[in-house]
Amino acid sequence: MRINRYLASAGLGSRRSCEQLVLDGKVRVNGQLVEDLATTIQSGDVVKVGGKRLELEQRLVLALNKPKGVICSREDLADRPTVFKVLPQSGPRLFYVGRLDKDTEGLLIVTNDGDLAQQLSHPRHKVSKTYEVGIKPKLDRAHIPKLLKGLHIEPGFARADEVFLISDYLVKVVLSQGLKRQIRLMFSKLGYRVNYLKRTQIGGLRLGRLKSGEFKRLSDRDLKQLFQDGARRKPSLRKEK
Repeated sequence: MRINRYLASAGLGSRRSCEQLVLDGKVRVNGQLVEDLATTIQSGDVVKVGGKRLELEQRLVLALNKPKGVICSREDLADRPTVFKVLPQSGPRLFYVGRLDKDTEGLLIVTNDGDLAQQLSHPRHKVSKTYEVGIKPKLDRAHIPKLLKGLHIEPGFARADEVFLISDYLVKVVLSQGLKRQIRLMFSKLGYRVNYLKRTQIGGLRLGRLKSGEFKRLSDRDLKQLFQDGARRKPSLRKEK
């Protein structure tokens, strides 16, 4: 197993960030400093980073229904509840993939697999995320093409891949971008206040019956769904049934 993959499997981040650990001279194998990224790790090799011996962790990928009011952070100075207080307190060190802000609820992936996190997060993979968005006042249908065409918000140019009406005050939005507070800022730019925001799907993986605060371990089949296109091909202005 190549050194970067081994380090990633031990929970030290993506393969790219693990390569940087090697380049920074922080990795030793059997007591020898490793500088070659092509180095392979064999059974019985002793690998240390910063003087600490590594052990491979079993990959763990969880889907969490993040409750509103819970923040995506490992610790909080104001002692607000974090996702890591909801998750198991034993087992490998986990990190979330694609944060949801405090007032947003719904599907959040949590894992110790740095490669998976990189694949889900990198823009080139264009993994879609689907949200239910509650707004006030009621939606003017003339604004749907503007959301699809895109508009400028503080983090940059933002556009929705698809927009569907559920009711006058509830909209389903599909994004493949991941700008900070993108949905809230897009609707704010058009004169709406978002009072409810829930991520219901990532790729083809749906939140399903997970209750708020519940989590489940993802199967290999679930993991494949993450990279499937869960969105429709043609945007619709009609109300969903």
